[in-house]
Amino acid sequence: MLKDFQIRLLLLLLAVTGLLISSSAPNDKGERPITAAEQNWVDSVMNTLTPDQRMGQLFMVAAYSNKDKKHVQHIDDLVRNYHIGGLMFLQGGPRRQAILTNRYQAEAKVPLLIALDAEWGLDMRLDSSMHFAKEMTLGATDDDQYVYQMGREIALKMKTLGVQVSFSPVIDVNSNPANPVIGNRSFGENKDQVSKLGVAYIKGLQDHGIIAVAKHFPGHGDTDIDSHVALPVINTDMARFTNIDLYPFQQSFEAGVMGVMVAHLYMPLFDTVRTQATTLSRNLVTGLLKEKMAYKGLVFTDALNMRSVANLYKPGEVDAMALVAGNDVLLFSEDVPIAQQKIREAITAGRITQEEIDVRVRKILRAKYWAGLNHYRPVDLPNLMQNLNRPLSRTVQQEIYEHAVTVVKNDDKLLPFTRLDTLRIASVTIGSPVGSTYGDMMNKYQAGPVYSVPNRYAVDSTFTRILTQLAPYNTVVVSLHNMNNTPTHSYGIGEGAIKFLQQLQANKRIKTVVVAMGNAYSLKYLESARTLVCGYEDNYPSQLVVPQVLFGALPARGRLPVTVSPTLKSGQGIQTANLQRLRYATPESEGLDSKMLSQIDNITLEMAAYAAAPGCQVLVAKNGAVVFDKSYGYQTYEKKSPIDESTLYDLASVTKVAGTLQAVMYLKDQGKLNLDAKLVEYLPELRGTNKQNMTVRDVLLHQAGLKPGIPTWERTVNKGALKPTFYASARSGDFPNEVVPGTYSLKTADDSVWTWIQRSTLLPKVKGKYPVEYSDLSFIILKHVCEKLLQQPIEQFLQKTFYQPLGLSTMSFNPLQHFPQVCIAPTENDTYYRHAQLQGTVHDQSAAMVGGVSGHAGLFSNANDLAILMQMNLQNGQYGGRRYFQTPVVSDFAKSQTNNNRRGLGWDHGTPEKAEGPTSNLSPASTFGHTGFTGTCVWLDPENKILYIFLSNRVYPDAGNNKLRQYNIRTRIHDVIYKSLLKT
Repeated sequence: MLKDFQIRLLLLLLAVTGLLISSSAPNDKGERPITAAEQNWVDSVMNTLTPDQRMGQLFMVAAYSNKDKKHVQHIDDLVRNYHIGGLMFLQGGPRRQAILTNRYQAEAKVPLLIALDAEWGLDMRLDSSMHFAKEMTLGATDDDQYVYQMGREIALKMKTLGVQVSFSPVIDVNSNPANPVIGNRSFGENKDQVSKLGVAYIKGLQDHGIIAVAKHFPGHGDTDIDSHVALPVINTDMARFTNIDLYPFQQSFEAGVMGVMVAHLYMPLFDTVRTQATTLSRNLVTGLLKEKMAYKGLVFTDALNMRSVANLYKPGEVDAMALVAGNDVLLFSEDVPIAQQKIREAITAGRITQEEIDVRVRKILRAKYWAGLNHYRPVDLPNLMQNLNRPLSRTVQQEIYEHAVTVVKNDDKLLPFTRLDTLRIASVTIGSPVGSTYGDMMNKYQAGPVYSVPNRYAVDSTFTRILTQLAPYNTVVVSLHNMNNTPTHSYGIGEGAIKFLQQLQANKRIKTVVVAMGNAYSLKYLESARTLVCGYEDNYPSQLVVPQVLFGALPARGRLPVTVSPTLKSGQGIQTANLQRLRYATPESEGLDSKMLSQIDNITLEMAAYAAAPGCQVLVAKNGAVVFDKSYGYQTYEKKSPIDESTLYDLASVTKVAGTLQAVMYLKDQGKLNLDAKLVEYLPELRGTNKQNMTVRDVLLHQAGLKPGIPTWERTVNKGALKPTFYASARSGDFPNEVVPGTYSLKTADDSVWTWIQRSTLLPKVKGKYPVEYSDLSFIILKHVCEKLLQQPIEQFLQKTFYQPLGLSTMSFNPLQHFPQVCIAPTENDTYYRHAQLQGTVHDQSAAMVGGVSGHAGLFSNANDLAILMQMNLQNGQYGGRRYFQTPVVSDFAKSQTNNNRRGLGWDHGTPEKAEGPTSNLSPASTFGHTGFTGTCVWLDPENKILYIFLSNRVYPDAGNNKLRQYNIRTRIHDVIYKSLLKT
């Protein structure tokens, strides 16, 4: 036992630090009140067990679901003949483990206690499983509720898998940055933070039926040797030991943690024999833990095969020593038969009694009762993977990283990025492959390139080549990926990467942002950066979240959980603004059911089966967060080029609201356009025509008497052949407008169309009023109004005022000027006008004739860029830290204007009175948006804050294909979105 002076000193320090139990406190730490039913079950089981069978309950053996039959038969033997009490699964997969669990449980006389090391999720040990977050990541979060939620989700997965014990959390205070075994497995270096988060994790597990095991008692945080390979020495004084290392354990005991794991350490404070590991120390296990700290829960050894003890003692011998020291559960015994023989010898020698063993067996049986093993049920194999893959788990996973990402330095006030029209941003990813989630996310916000250096130890010449390519950019984001947790290897940061960063930072013309997607301690190699971000880990959710923080879609909220250097200290973290850019989240985080949304997959399969369209993009956003974004099918029915998120589509009439209407609303917002003014006030050339008395408002409402369309391009062909007075086969000053590659129209083509529109006849009036008739002419006219007031071409205005500041890299007219043809979904095989397969040339013939830019058609985009523009509209002009509209002009334009017209000002609405209208009948009447002839639509719901986008090329190869509408594909997808809304 402890020496007298040590006991007195320890008692004094425990009392001073508040760790000593007062006489009035319940002496039941880790122990629950026992019910009569529980007592009866424990007694009944004990009465059926022989002394040897009781001894077997003390052993928890390592099991694998990825080993051969010999291993399985070995476990079978231990369960049947040695009556071991539990198994700790180490490697394999969920389904294989579940099958073996059912097998072993069926062979056990007493149900087995199944354990798993799942500190950051099942994937710590099992493939095909979910990773949540390392404890260092959790330590950076600003709210412990996410730790509790993670504990809950892990607990529910464990129960599904037939597991009852989690060897977590780690509550070591990581006070030594050189610690090779704890490091990012610890919540941090602050004892209060470690205690608070540890208790939250414990409650998350135990509130949902899983026994939590706090580790590694009495504290593994101040070591510089890995106990898996050697025995670390803790040379600490008693004051520090009690005030720092023991503190989180005592807090966990007070919180009712049901298990504690004893570490393999050597502490001269308790033992004078250099080889006396704490696991084998009666002074520590019994004297300190069980007696002085009065812990009554289950005491587990750390794995008895670890070299720190296995190198010193023979298998079986170490088990008996650990039991004599006071441990209850012998973990990872390497030789159970020999161990049982050694324990019998210890009983005979009087080092331990049968009564002491029985007390420990009763504790184990009580734990089994609490875990529900008194009514054991096999694992549900048919529904295993479905039950393991809870959609809510993804939400919890992502929210952890959203609250953890830390802006450590922001000396130039560069973050979050705001002026995307002046910042020319390029990204360099080191250690990450091409096409990573991180790179894809960066491209969602900006048009700059992402240069990938897959080899994190790349040679200098690789970085030299990239440096020359970065010349056009004034901002470079360098992210470090695939890092490791080894201090001795600079956490995986190569010398070439360090030199590259130094060269970038020396260039005063370039602002450099450095992002460490790994261990916070690695920041000491990067602290010269003026803008420094820590993502803590390099996985899907962290790669998804970090770019969102950089661009202000999410605020930075995390703080460093450890001190990295004298200038980068624990608690350091800069809170950044939320710029209300489009976020990317899970459906459940915004109140939608992902399982219901998955029905969209079935509808798109039906679309392909009916040949309604060869492919499509579907995007759904809720509350400013994209919760569904999938690409389906191919560009053509030949299935050669699959659709992906970068595919561009011809938006057709969605151009009206994504292009011209944005300019109209801008002019109204600026007070430069009077909706009730007559057109002739802005377009004097209309004086004397039948359009001079039309108002802007009536034109926007499609009730000005304009016909749906008039002959334009038809006037320029003769019996299917293009008239040479209008077209040429080569571009020139007289024929500058590309109608299709190899065909160019007269430079005055736009003037011709404008003249024909001025001279066009109107619809006949009905009861003295013009009927509501949708017309392309309305937006061609409005384009002329806008260009007259703006004094510049509308495409230039839109790029400068909206598209560039918003970071829309794909939205443009005439995409062949900016993108290779293979990126663009083809539309019609035009056999009557251009006599060509259209791919990258606007489908609308009138728009093509005037060079691809018109008020009613001509825009191309992918779903993401269209979503950004429309989200800005849904937010009434506020986006990315800027106000694009100063007044609520969008909502004013979007609302219904008259009782006999379903439309808003330029915006369309649904037709609830019809069974199959353009919008879902489940959407509110306030929903506004537009459809496009090529098979596109966008709908905005201001009440539910839902944005829905559908892009397709249903006109390929024949514009007469009406199956998209015939089978109501777009509207049925819209229905699914509203059916997915979770009831609260």
